[in-house]
Amino acid sequence: MANVLEVKFKGSRRGFYLNPQGFPFRIGDYAIVQAEKGEDLGTVVYKGDAESCWRKLNGVTAELLRKPTTKDLEALRKNRDRERGAFQVCRDLISRHGMEMKLVDVEFQFDGKKVTFYFTAEGRVDFRELVKDLAAVYRSRIEMHQIGVRDEAKRVGGLGPCGCPLCCASFLTEFRPVTMQMVKDQNLPPNPGKNSGLCGRLFCCLLYEEGFYQEEMKKYPPLDAILETKHGSGRVEKLDIFKELVYVRYGEEEYEVLGREEANRLYRNNPEKTEVPIEPENENNKNKVTV
Repeated sequence: MANVLEVKFKGSRRGFYLNPQGFPFRIGDYAIVQAEKGEDLGTVVYKGDAESCWRKLNGVTAELLRKPTTKDLEALRKNRDRERGAFQVCRDLISRHGMEMKLVDVEFQFDGKKVTFYFTAEGRVDFRELVKDLAAVYRSRIEMHQIGVRDEAKRVGGLGPCGCPLCCASFLTEFRPVTMQMVKDQNLPPNPGKNSGLCGRLFCCLLYEEGFYQEEMKKYPPLDAILETKHGSGRVEKLDIFKELVYVRYGEEEYEVLGREEANRLYRNNPEKTEVPIEPENENNKNKVTV
């Protein structure tokens, strides 16, 4: 019996909870869990035991309380309706106070004891008067959470250029840095606009194959390396790891396409270079192609 479960809430918010009573939850079941000064309701997305999840637990003591009833699920639906109304109320108050912030989402805790408003802003925002106005309307604990643009995309969701739901809203649990070096490694256009998601940041999926590209590039001369060929001194401009070709540029307009092994031979013969690319075993030499 799983004694640790991960529960997903609105906006891809997740948390781990203990299951000491051994409730027979299945993936996809609704569950009512302990929340700060109250109860919350979410969906079970993972089951495990304390031994396999000890790194993620990190001192977690909150527990699963029970399975929801039909009445509980109806209350959840009503909360979603209330959230839509609260979004409009908060947006009107933001406009009335003349505040430089963008409201992203509203989330009611299942028991209604807390209402959380998520927003983005360029800098720090003094929202004390706004909180007072919201507390007077909802008679609940009000929390304002300032989030970044990547977290905004995660909460709102949507479809990426690939046609699939956003990774951050589907399965990613944390954001890792994505850099233009990854774009360069993968021979993609060096235009951030063409490699950015709905959040305006570089695609998270650039991380997925970066390790593969880095390993493959070890088998080639590094970019910008100088190769001495029969045409003179050329600079390695681009690598095609799938066709095993190396593009060498001479000056502004002329370039040559070499096979990987030919380029590696020239690279090793350059006395100014000491690093030697890794050569795979039992591969035939690639013919040099000149353009």
